[in-house]
Amino acid sequence: MTGRGGTIAGVEAGVAAGDAVSLARAMVRIPSVNPLLEPGGAGEREVAESAARWLARWGFEASTEEVAPGRFNVLARHPRDRSGASGPVLLLNGHLDTVGVENMSVPPFEGLVREDRLVGRGACDMKGGVAALLSAAAGLSRTGHGGEIVVALTADEEHASLGMQALVASGLRADAAVVCEPTSLAVMPAHKGFLWLRAIFRGRAAHGSRPDLGVDAIRHAALYLSGLEELAARLATGAPHPLLGHASFHVGTITGGSAPSVYPDRCEVVLERRTLPGEEMDEAERAFAEALGALASREGSMDAVLERTLARPGTEVASDAPLVRGLLAAAAAEGVEPRVKGMTAWVDAAYLNEAGIPAVCFGPGSIAQAHSADEWAPVIEIERCGRVLERFARAFLGG
Repeated sequence: MTGRGGTIAGVEAGVAAGDAVSLARAMVRIPSVNPLLEPGGAGEREVAESAARWLARWGFEASTEEVAPGRFNVLARHPRDRSGASGPVLLLNGHLDTVGVENMSVPPFEGLVREDRLVGRGACDMKGGVAALLSAAAGLSRTGHGGEIVVALTADEEHASLGMQALVASGLRADAAVVCEPTSLAVMPAHKGFLWLRAIFRGRAAHGSRPDLGVDAIRHAALYLSGLEELAARLATGAPHPLLGHASFHVGTITGGSAPSVYPDRCEVVLERRTLPGEEMDEAERAFAEALGALASREGSMDAVLERTLARPGTEVASDAPLVRGLLAAAAAEGVEPRVKGMTAWVDAAYLNEAGIPAVCFGPGSIAQAHSADEWAPVIEIERCGRVLERFARAFLGG
């Protein structure tokens, strides 16, 4: 493949031709670290402008949109082949930002291919997937298709999903969407959501020799966490989701105290509850509030509050939906084992599903490599993903 070559000219020629690996290498070479995650991060402007130029070259109506200062989405459409004819609309989506590069063990922005692996920041999460969908878009524009293709590349997924929120708020509509997050080329129609809760325990500072004056906030926090064991057991033994398993929670952080000889006057615990599709956030939060209330009724000196800091829903598309079956058929036709699995991480597909656009994840690379010090994605998966997406899109769009 063109994209495996080592020269800049070879990569540029591959990009013009819509070669998936060339596109991936070119994108990794454009830093797009989320500036909210690493000071000085470049953001998405340059990579968004490059992607928009490539899409325009292939015949798309492409534009960039600044969704926040210095943060850019790309939106591109390829018109229907049959003038005036109606047909399905397929959305291909990926995010352009990456996490930071501190302590990486491979060159973050050289776009190197080593032993059939593309290495660098974003190779897996998720410039390999974006390159695959761009390659599919290029192929479809050349050979023709029914319906309409919409390519949406978004900003800020790694932090607050500003790009996807702006995209959904714009009123964009589609009949189905593929989000090319790393799935090792499994079709993932379901993913967990999450709920972040902060429990703040207020004690009373006093010298360690004066238990009559001090109130130990850390002790109260420990009692609360111990009391949550019953909830953990209920979640672990409840009915599992067929793709995602059980809901769960864990303690993310705990801080408190000032010195060994002082009763701590404050302790803060942050909990994360991973939710299953269909779970109500209020109901999930209520269990933690009830446990705190029960403890307060036994511990008269306890002063504590529980607050929600962030919540994102889990969503799913039925495993036998046409979108899922179509992707599986296209994968099989391209020599990829057709597999349906669950995406345990939360992804932007949730916003699309909540907006009424059925969305599944399908992309190259393993989620285990996302954000890693030696981030990489298999070249063969990037190539195959592009071919699967092109085959699926042509069948889905009826052309």
